[in-house]
Amino acid sequence: MSNKKLGLNTICTHVGEIKDEQFKGAISPIYLSTSYEFDDVDVKRYPRYFNTPNQEFLAKKITALEHTEAALIFGSGMAAISHMFLAFLQKGDHLVVQNTLYGGTSNFIREEFHKYGIEYTFTNGYEVSDFEAAIKPNTKLIHIETPSNPLLTITDIKGVANLAKSKGIVTTIDNTFASPVNQNPIDFGIDIVMHSATKYLGGHSDILAGTVASSKEHIERIWNVSKNLGGSLSDMTVWMLERSMKTLALRVKAQNKNARKLAKFLDQHEDVSKVYYPGLKSHPQHQLAKSQMHDFGAMMSFELLESIDAMTFMKQLNLIKPSMSLAGVESTMLLPSQTSHALLTQEQRDAVGISNQLIRFSVGIETFRDLKADIAQAINNTKTTSFA
Repeated sequence: MSNKKLGLNTICTHVGEIKDEQFKGAISPIYLSTSYEFDDVDVKRYPRYFNTPNQEFLAKKITALEHTEAALIFGSGMAAISHMFLAFLQKGDHLVVQNTLYGGTSNFIREEFHKYGIEYTFTNGYEVSDFEAAIKPNTKLIHIETPSNPLLTITDIKGVANLAKSKGIVTTIDNTFASPVNQNPIDFGIDIVMHSATKYLGGHSDILAGTVASSKEHIERIWNVSKNLGGSLSDMTVWMLERSMKTLALRVKAQNKNARKLAKFLDQHEDVSKVYYPGLKSHPQHQLAKSQMHDFGAMMSFELLESIDAMTFMKQLNLIKPSMSLAGVESTMLLPSQTSHALLTQEQRDAVGISNQLIRFSVGIETFRDLKADIAQAINNTKTTSFA
């Protein structure tokens, strides 16, 4: 049966599994060898070449989920995105990149591109017109992130893809926040999709990994660079990632449901000044998100009133973990100004709207009423502490 005809949970569970022909086990065996026979074989396998059995088969699962032809698995999300950029950009080329995106990506561009002679322009906004205005004669790549980290802005995927195609420019997207459960950018014309697999694909806060999925032609180009840079992933972690992705759809759908309820709760709370969540009708790009996402995801951000200290609030949480990273089955919160975007200057954070009161909320699979109660008590205790 074609992967396109399989249901989402079936793809997560079965596509890309390795059959245990020897012992007939129910799960994929793990191949930890770093040395394989080279004579009379169809494939000369080596971990750094991204073609060990576990690497090869997991790539098939990612390919099926993102509706692409091929995929690669990397040692981290930053390894995935940096290798992707370096495969399509060289000295004298120009990149157009969305201004609201993961701080690590912004920092990589600002700190490293000048060493390679690569030019770049951050857009003034995230409308299609903002991308068009930033294009130069030497623009070779446009990179977007939607929903964006941490402000959950929504970019018109199809609009940007059509703009780029009209000018012969390659498009890439960071699809981490949405996950392939909630969004498939390839269906809207994007050329290359990457993920920090540390997040939803792994889902248990115990895996560091990244992925890139695209056409065979584009993946071949990325592979030619990546095999030299050496950012592949150990097969033990590849095996753990394949195991974790079996429950991807189940986890994400449960997280989506919690997030929709919690966004409404926070939006109506008297001590919350603003909520950033595309599932709210008040979100400026709600209709756009609805048109290109299957669901609105489990990431949101919110700002407390200035009178409530954000760090004190975080310390008052009992159930929700004040923790780095995101997308695990457990709910977590962090301050972007001190974590994901700490590498940016205060001026740079102010320019894109990341205030010191902004809290990023990764919603987990816990019972909704427990998460709601934890937030309520943390706010109340912070207010009591502040006015004591």
